[in-house]
Amino acid sequence: MLLGRRNECGTLDRLLTGVHARESRALVVRGDPGVGKSALLEYMVERASGCRVVRSAGARSEMELAFAGLHQVCAPLLDRAERLPAPQRDALATAFGLRAGEPPSLFLVAVAMLGLLSEAATERPLVCVIDDAHWLDRPSAQALGFVARRLTAESVAIVFAVRESRDEFRRLPELVVEGLKPADARAFLRSVIAGPLDARVCDRIVAEAHGNPLALSQSPRGLSPAELAGGFGLPDAPAPSGKPAASFDARLDALPADSRRLLLVAAAEPVGDPVVVWRAAERLGISGEAAAPAAAAGLLELGTGVRFGDPLVRSAVYQAAPFKDRQDVHAALAEVTDREADTDRHAWHRAHAAPGPDEAVAADLERSAGRVQARCGVAAAAAFLEPAARLTPDPARRARRALAAAQAKHHAGAPDDALELLVMAEAGELDALASARVDLLRGQIASASSGGRDASPLLLEAATRLEPLDPGLARDTYLDALGAAMFAGPLARGAGVLDVAQAARAGSSAHPAGATDLLLDGWVLCITEGYPAGAPMLKRALSAIRSEDVSRDNGLGRLWSAGRAAVDVWDDETWELLVTRHVELARAAGALAVLPVALNARAAVHVSAGELAAAEALLAEAGTVSVATGSQHAPYGALALAAWQGREAKALELFETTVRDVTPRGEGLGLTAVHWASAVLYNGLGRYEEALAAAQQGTEHPHGAPFSTWALVELIEAAVRSGSLDRATAAMRQLSESTQAGGTDWALGIAARSGALLSEGEAAEELYRDAIERLDRPCLRVELARAHLLYGEWLRREKRRRDAREQLRIAHELFTAMGVKAFGARSARELLATGQTARRRTDDQAGDQLTSREAQIARLASDGLSNHGIGTELFISSRTVEYHLGKVFAKLDIASRHELSRVLDGDRLAQAA
Repeated sequence: MLLGRRNECGTLDRLLTGVHARESRALVVRGDPGVGKSALLEYMVERASGCRVVRSAGARSEMELAFAGLHQVCAPLLDRAERLPAPQRDALATAFGLRAGEPPSLFLVAVAMLGLLSEAATERPLVCVIDDAHWLDRPSAQALGFVARRLTAESVAIVFAVRESRDEFRRLPELVVEGLKPADARAFLRSVIAGPLDARVCDRIVAEAHGNPLALSQSPRGLSPAELAGGFGLPDAPAPSGKPAASFDARLDALPADSRRLLLVAAAEPVGDPVVVWRAAERLGISGEAAAPAAAAGLLELGTGVRFGDPLVRSAVYQAAPFKDRQDVHAALAEVTDREADTDRHAWHRAHAAPGPDEAVAADLERSAGRVQARCGVAAAAAFLEPAARLTPDPARRARRALAAAQAKHHAGAPDDALELLVMAEAGELDALASARVDLLRGQIASASSGGRDASPLLLEAATRLEPLDPGLARDTYLDALGAAMFAGPLARGAGVLDVAQAARAGSSAHPAGATDLLLDGWVLCITEGYPAGAPMLKRALSAIRSEDVSRDNGLGRLWSAGRAAVDVWDDETWELLVTRHVELARAAGALAVLPVALNARAAVHVSAGELAAAEALLAEAGTVSVATGSQHAPYGALALAAWQGREAKALELFETTVRDVTPRGEGLGLTAVHWASAVLYNGLGRYEEALAAAQQGTEHPHGAPFSTWALVELIEAAVRSGSLDRATAAMRQLSESTQAGGTDWALGIAARSGALLSEGEAAEELYRDAIERLDRPCLRVELARAHLLYGEWLRREKRRRDAREQLRIAHELFTAMGVKAFGARSARELLATGQTARRRTDDQAGDQLTSREAQIARLASDGLSNHGIGTELFISSRTVEYHLGKVFAKLDIASRHELSRVLDGDRLAQAA
């Protein structure tokens, strides 16, 4: 037991006990530098008898190298990669540069990692220890966080040590390591000093160290025995800075010059390959005896690997070294790195060794960026493009490379870095087209960062400048500007939706017939001439987009616009297809700037289908990415989810927060979305006056679709229930213009359901039946349930209780299975009014007993999928599937998966999942 760490050690002991009991555990050990995180990890490793231990550590010098940290964890286990499904095996091989190929999806790499750990744990429990996880490269941290959250019954433990919380590890259990208590700190300090220690000196060192064990152990070094024993000279000595990294200076200064240089070589070599370290050391004239003093000082071990005595040593050594020494070391490492086998790492070291602008080095970096992007995505490419720009001597070429680097940084979700690179680009020699592209990128950064009023004027100006230079790009930019203006909505200043549409219409008269052009022209017609005029062209655009092979280059910018157009013309199939494609492209490219928007759109599809748990998972991911990138869009998917869940307190808190956030930055579409969501919430709760007020506000901005259009639907129902038939009739006229032009089952089903509210007798019944028939589609389950509810309510008021019970029971079952609580309660009240209680059937009871994850697994098992197939579908391991199925069987009192179809109705369970 470590001194003063009984509680912390107890936590680690319990973690190991759980792993030995076939449970998986994850833990984040967080604390200040030097507080003892590494010591706790060592304690756990020593106690992990009977377990296989895999260790790795993040390094600041590797943070720009995608999947470097993940490679450390996977390397000892890659002999089991052959047991993985081919796509997962290929994803790992491509990510680690073992084979050529398209960049793998980060999720696919993470799933492969999950499978690899699960396979390794089949022989004996596996403990993965990741020290200095705050220095992991982002893709590695994201993948490891993904795995840690999905481990359940694999006998795997993953323990991270970090200085500060990372978004990638959010929601993982956390052990916060504080400084030692004063009594323990004194005992610890006395244990590291051989001679007498004056009590006052002891107290001062303890106070200055704040209980930090590393500072406590390092502070006395360099002090004479007299100073320690009697405090002679200590009060006049400079107070320690309190930063543990600074405490290494004395030990480093005491080493021979060769030992210090060897430490620097090891610190600068990011892979931890001792062969490369020694070869570079030989190039620098460092003798083989240089390692002994560093090892004796507890700073470095050079054996089968490169290991620093403390994780802080690496950064302390590197930061303390003069710039020229670091250049020399990187030059030596570049010389000994195989240029053919490891071209990109060779270029990376050459860049750090360059004394000044060097076109040859910059060109190598630019070529590496292309290879790295193909393998690891835009963030990795940006790490090469940025130094390429800085090392380019020619002003024109430097400006071009800086612009390329800025674009990569933007897509990678680093807007501040992108803007800084744009300043560099503008300082160079830009032609008119490149200068206009700078304006375009500034607008795109503003749009991705905030979605507010600032983006559309910038993009409109860029589009205007591009007109005579590149008409095709100009039209793409008009489409971006129109999308930004739609986001700004009623809060736009200077470049509203109508302004942009008119400018685009007045632009180039030679309009090609590509999908993007059709999309732009369709929206321009909708805005300037009315929805019926533009809808046919939007449909043509969607048809073209569905049939074309959307690449990463054109898909990331176009698919959001196309998905929105699909909603505008009520095309649910195309909507689902396009938003799914958008998420896939954004993930594959590591395009964090657009991923949150894509995830929110995909979540909205899940909500419409009644798949609330799936929507919640995507929204959690979107939130994590938004925090990491600093983007500030309204949480559109979360608004829809909260509205349909019907949890009033939680929903109202979200609505209030959203209004407070979007108003200052001018994202008016967020306000329209809040009004629509409020109307849905209040209609579900049966508070129709409040729903009517919210819906009225949601319809005030004509270009706030789809929310303004959806708000018309809410307004009609709320107005009818409130007795405001004139307002309902006026809203129905507006809605009909949209639904008739759309012409799909979704559009006509919503129109029929809304029109039935304003009808009587046989006409109303016919409309309700038509609505139910048309809305019986996978993506529209909440709308279908609502049609049954409204039909049942109408039947009850017509005193046809038996018929009403049938419709209301169907509505109640659907809403309950989906977790749509407010509307479910409303249907239960209506059912009670017919004289019948909303009883839960056996399948309902089972669905209520099961968690969302258990329900998903039970559904797939009842469909005949194997444990391996279910794991692949849900991104979990086969052993986790087995674990959850055991709980499902216990809850449902069955013995095997063959009984699932008897106990549970597959369709209803699909809703619960």
